[in-house]
Amino acid sequence: MSALLESRTAAPVVYPPSIERVRHAQPVRRDWFDEIPPRATPEAERVYRKQRLAVAFRLFARYGFDLGLAGHITARDPELHDHFWVNPFGLHFSRIRVSDLLLVNSHGEIVVGNRPLNRAAFAIHAALHEARPDVVAAAHTHSTYGKAWSALGRTLDPLSQDSCAFYEDHALFDDFRGVVLETDEGFRIAQALGDKKAVILKNHGILTAGPSIEAAAWWYIALENACHTQLLAEAAGTPVPIDAETARFTHGQVGRPGGALFAFQALYDGLVQAEPDVLS
Repeated sequence: MSALLESRTAAPVVYPPSIERVRHAQPVRRDWFDEIPPRATPEAERVYRKQRLAVAFRLFARYGFDLGLAGHITARDPELHDHFWVNPFGLHFSRIRVSDLLLVNSHGEIVVGNRPLNRAAFAIHAALHEARPDVVAAAHTHSTYGKAWSALGRTLDPLSQDSCAFYEDHALFDDFRGVVLETDEGFRIAQALGDKKAVILKNHGILTAGPSIEAAAWWYIALENACHTQLLAEAAGTPVPIDAETARFTHGQVGRPGGALFAFQALYDGLVQAEPDVLS
C-alpha cells in the first residue's frame, strides 16, 4: 500500500450526519456480486431459463438485432436434454413472452407451442446442442456489424479490453452455402465452433454459445460491439492490437461466464421492470 493510502486510512474519519445514519459500522470491501442460488427443482430451472430466454429476445429487439424473420436463441431443457426452447417463427422479438416459446425435440418436431418453427433455427441449434453437451444456450441473428464483419472472412483482433473476451475464444466458419436448412451444415458450424464461445459465420453473421442463457446472450451483445469497434477502428486508420500475452491475461479477467451472467442480469432487471408482460 502506498504511503499516501496508509496515511489516509490511519486518520480517523468524521462522517457528516447524513452519512453517519446509514453507513456500515466498519467500511467493507465488496468487489463482486452475491452468487445466484441454483434452482431447487428441474421445473424451477425450466421456468428460470424460459424467463431469461424471453427477456433476451426483447433485449435483442432493443439492440436492433431483429431484422426480418432471421434470428434465434435457444435454451436446452433442463430435463429433456435433447429438447430445446426457441422463439416461434414470425413473432417479432419485441413481442415474445414466456408463453410464446416453443419446445422442440431432436427431430425438429414441436412438443409445446402452436406457432411455426424456423427451420434454420433447428438446423443450426439442434446440431450445436448435440455436439456441445456443455452448451445450455446459443444465439444467432443477422445483426448489422456482425454481418458486416463476417463479410471480411476474418476473426477479430484484440483491439480493446472488451474484445479480449473473445481472444483465442472465437472461430471462423468460411463455408457459406445459403440459408441453413439441413443439420449437416449445422454440424459443420458446430465443428468450426469447437470448444469456443463464438463463431464468425462468413457472409452470414455471428453466433455465440454458452453455459447459460445469460452468457450466450451477453456474449452476443459483446461480440456485436467488438465487430462494430474493429470496423470503426479500421475505417479510421491502422489499429494497434493488444499483445498476445496481455490479451490472453485480459481474456481470463473479462471472458468468463460469471461476468456475462451479471452483465445480462442488469439488463434483465430493467427490461422486466419496463415490460412485465414478457414473463406471462
